Parts: sequence; structure tokens; C-alpha cells
Amino acid sequence: MRRLGLIFGLFLALGACATTPPVTSKPPATPPPVTILISIDGFRPDYLTPEKAPTLWRLAQEGAVAPKGMKPSFPSVTFPNHYTLVTGLRPDRHGIVGNTMEDAAIPGGFALSKREAVTDRRWWDQAEPLWVTAEKAGIRTATMFWPGSEADIQGVRPALWAVFDQKLPAPARVDQLLTWLSDPVVKPRFGTLYFDIVDTAGHWYGPGAPETDKAVAEVDAAIARLLEGLESRGITANLVIVADHGMAPVPVGNTIVADAADPGAARMVTGGAVAGFELIPGQEKRGEAALLRKHAHMTCWRKADIPARLHYGRNARVPAIVCLAKVGWYIGDTESVAKRKPATRVTGAHGYDPNAPEMAALFIAWGPSVRPGVKVTGMENVDVYPLLARMIGVTPLKGNGEMPKGILR
Repeated sequence: MRRLGLIFGLFLALGACATTPPVTSKPPATPPPVTILISIDGFRPDYLTPEKAPTLWRLAQEGAVAPKGMKPSFPSVTFPNHYTLVTGLRPDRHGIVGNTMEDAAIPGGFALSKREAVTDRRWWDQAEPLWVTAEKAGIRTATMFWPGSEADIQGVRPALWAVFDQKLPAPARVDQLLTWLSDPVVKPRFGTLYFDIVDTAGHWYGPGAPETDKAVAEVDAAIARLLEGLESRGITANLVIVADHGMAPVPVGNTIVADAADPGAARMVTGGAVAGFELIPGQEKRGEAALLRKHAHMTCWRKADIPARLHYGRNARVPAIVCLAKVGWYIGDTESVAKRKPATRVTGAHGYDPNAPEMAALFIAWGPSVRPGVKVTGMENVDVYPLLARMIGVTPLKGNGEMPKGILR
């Protein structure tokens, strides 16, 4: 009987073990890092020094940096390159081919100052920016100023966005993004932040001027404010800090009148370091003769003849004739130069050949997903998009860039 009792007791114990699962405690889930894309418009890589920008310098040393900068796309101007950064496509592919452009299907033309154009998705719909891809994947986004973020591209907007206000100070821009990132309902995992004061100072005073250095210091302080705000809120973040292009000094008097040989022979769509002209119906031979001749400080091409290395000229929005100045020169036509107030000191310009050292752009990546002490070489701005996509966890669309090697852990 005692033996039977022992067997029966053992049977009950085994049964209890089989039907009662062990009690375990799961560690709390750690939210993935937020990814923040920061653009400092016109920030050259040689602005990055411990004296001028101590916060950015520290991030560069702790994360990944391109010491000689990142190559922009052609034309090396603001809107085309900002859209390249978030699409991975060159301007000729994504359709934002200039800061000023025309499209026969969209009356009125495009310019940075035209609110109705900036918000018209037809200008942007040739590509899909990263925030649209993220929103489609259920990842919420917050864009504190970025070209294209004010339009419902592909019918989708960022969860949180703002109308661009150039007068809004850098600290206020940071504070707004921090407020959005702290939103308990939206919980954005991808954000953008844009600063334009370095570019503005570079245009007015030239690179390396005291006024430009002051703007660099102001943005550096804003980045420090962002880091402090993230830490105080317990937000873990990866930062990708870029520029859209560099800046070159333009000496007094370095202005090219493109149509000087025959004023009014062609219509200028956009001017600057790179200029575009449309041929006037019935006057095509005059326009080509005036522009395609040999010039001392610029070269002009029919759009079909633009050198392949510039990856430009197939998009319908590219003007019929494209002219590229030598670094340090500015292009206008007879009418625009006559209206332009002559410079009395060195100024700055961009839009030049992307291979020019003066056009190189800042690149820094920092955060828990980034390997420390990485020096990046040979990077182009089309490569930023696949890096960002990997960071935020979406599948990148096919683009013109490649995933940079060695940056992520």
C-alpha cells in the first residue's frame, strides 16, 4: 500500500508539472532609436573644426564622418539636393531639376518663393520621399522644414510638419521637433530638421567670413540644444547630419552675361553658378549661336549633350540649354544683370560642378546604431537614402545610390 501511495503521489506531481507553466518575467521592450535627418544648408566640411563647431566636431569623432565631405548631385543647389537626400535619386530622376524650373503640364513654373508651387504635389510626384515610404509602413514621421514636406506627395503627408518660416530661429526649430518627438500619441520615429543661416551668411559674405563662422556657431549651439533635449526626455536617437552642397567665394566683378553677344536671343529660366535657357520659338538659331559659342568662364550645352558624369538632361524639365560657370563666377542674362545690384565685396555661390572641392557637403552619422570612429570616403549624397531607410527599418525603393559600408553596427 505504501508503494502504491508513493506511485500515486509521483503521478500527481508529474501531472502538476505538465499542466502548470513556469512563471517567467519578460524584460520591458526597448523602443527602437528615433532617426533624425539634419540639414545644415551650405555647410562645407572644412567648417567642421573644434573651434568653430565643438558639438558637431565631437559627434564626428564619436561616430562616422566624411573628412573631405560628401559629393552633391548636379546641379549643386538647394531643392534638388534636398530631394535627392530623401529619395536616393538624382535630380534628373526625381524631377526637382532646379530651384527654379518649368513644366509644360504645370502652368506658372516653380520657384522657392512660390507657395502655390512648393505645395503642389505634381512637382514632387516623380519620386517618393522617405517620410512617405515610412508613413505607408506605419512609421510616423515629423518634418521640421524640408523641401517637399509641405505637399501631399503620392497623396501622403508627414504625420507632423510645418510651413517653412525662414525667420524662425534655430533654437525654436529644435524645440518644435523635440515637442513632436515627445508626442505620446503620434510617437514619430523619423524626423527632419533644417537650418539655413550658414547658407545665407555664405551667400552674403562668402565662406570663411566672420559672419559665416558666427552662423556655424549658432547652428552648433542648436545641435547641442537638441542633444540636451533628447537626453532630458529619455529619447534615444541616431543623427544623420548633412549639407546639401558647399559654397565657393565669388570675387567682385565675376559676372558672366550669357547672352552678351545677342541680348534677348534666348529666355533665361534660372541663373547663378549654373543657368538654364529656353529657346524662343522662331529664334532657335540665334539663341544657340549666342550661348553655345566659346566663353571664357563658362560652358554651355544642349541638354542632350550635357556630359554623362553630371547625370543630367533627360528630364523634360531640364531647359534646352544648360550653362555651367567656372568656380567663382556667376551667370546672368543682359536683363537680370542690369537689374542686379553690383557686389562691392566677395560673396558666395554654389551650383558648380559637384566634383569641385568647394561644393563638398558635410556628412556625419552618430548614435547607437553607428560604429564609432569611422572615416567615410567616396560618399555621394544619393547614398544617404539607403542608410536612413536601414536605420528606420523600411525597405528602400530602387535609387541611384548604394548602402555605405562600415557605418552601421
